Amino acid sequence: MKVSARNSLKGTVKSVVTGAVNDEVTIEVASGVEVTAIITKSSAESLGLAAGKEVYAVIKASDVMVAVD
Repeated sequence: MKVSARNSLKGTVKSVVTGAVNDEVTIEVASGVEVTAIITKSSAESLGLAAGKEVYAVIKASDVMVAVD
């Protein structure tokens, strides 16, 4: 797989919560570290997403904000 996005994290699907239109996919990228994505239901089905499947979380963003308390 080759993509132009610079941030790609390999992980394992921890859960898929199916909604009417979108699915919430939680990916464990390291022990105790999770990334959650909201994708279309049809995309989740097309990718065959299910708990335990190895996937990549590909992050494409033009801005990253940093905040402190």
